[in-house]
Amino acid sequence: MADILHSVQTSASPEDIIPLVSSTAGFKRWWATDIIERDGAVELGFFNRQTLYRLKLQGDSSLERTEWLCDTGAEWKGTRLVFQMERRPAGTLLRFTHAGWESPTDYFVACTTTWGELMYRLKAAAEGKPRGPLFTKDGMGY
Repeated sequence: MADILHSVQTSASPEDIIPLVSSTAGFKRWWATDIIERDGAVELGFFNRQTLYRLKLQGDSSLERTEWLCDTGAEWKGTRLVFQMERRPAGTLLRFTHAGWESPTDYFVACTTTWGELMYRLKAAAEGKPRGPLFTKDGMGY
């Protein structure tokens, strides 16, 4: 098994981060705009919905941890997205893990790079300096 790992220090509090990592509205501020909630899950569409990932929240979100299980996608199925927050004097250390990949394929490596960019977009949104979502309905939102 392989895991993608990132961490970023932010001046934001865990209270500012939780809504961004535990809800559709939050995801739309830094990750993607093509998101639908249905049947207790969040469905994210990429590249005109050619790629779809369906995520289910695992347990209750807390100020320390939020976890999603991906139940679709050739390489994402069965993987977990884990956001861990550690309060620090200057804000929060946000640790992110995309856990449970079968192997470090080329797609895994590409996702590692993408998650790095997404973590800085999440940080900016939490600090009130949003750069917008990386993925928009018509492509990439650079």
